[in-house]
Amino acid sequence: LGKHGEAAEPHLGAIAERLADDDWQVRYMACEALGMHGEAAVPHLGAVAECLADDDADVRCAACKALGEHGEAAEQYLDAVAACLKDNESQVQFVACVALQKHGKAAAPHLGDVADRLADEHYHVRKAACEALGKHGEARGQTMAALVAPVLKSREACSRARACQVFGNLGEAAVPHFGAIAELLADSDAGVRGAACEALGKHGEAAEPHLGAVAERLAD
Repeated sequence: LGKHGEAAEPHLGAIAERLADDDWQVRYMACEALGMHGEAAVPHLGAVAECLADDDADVRCAACKALGEHGEAAEQYLDAVAACLKDNESQVQFVACVALQKHGKAAAPHLGDVADRLADEHYHVRKAACEALGKHGEARGQTMAALVAPVLKSREACSRARACQVFGNLGEAAVPHFGAIAELLADSDAGVRGAACEALGKHGEAAEPHLGAVAERLAD
């Protein structure tokens, strides 16, 4: 029914009832179906949000994803979506990052929690967090820079690299952190060195004092 568009709308109430089914697969498919429908599914988003606390990780993922698809109508549930950033399952954290990215400015209060995921042990979570923060970069400016700066000194190479990538999209707010980024041009990890080069390269004239160090890396 989720794939049948307007023809399925008269049945969305019945689908929503399945959110409380004993079978996790049924709950999962109900969340997924409601996520595929626009305004007609809005009355059922509260029930979908309750599934963010489901015992099954796949159901929690489906609920996060569905709420990420519903824009302004789902904004009242973003606190619950953000709480999933601290879920025990990495796939739930990943989908929560993606959902918050889709909500734009409404997700701004939760960007600190998203930034914490830059140091996550799972690559796909770090990547999703980086992409979410990158989208919000220009709008958050100095606040975003302050959140991401400590990650430049993370013990995890992938986290340092992701932090560089976020700074590459921050505009003027990144300028005070060029020194710390430039230090990573000598990082022991090639991926971090490359990310630092790319970040500074995106800033043009503002990064000119560090071009010598960038040039040295061209032979890396």
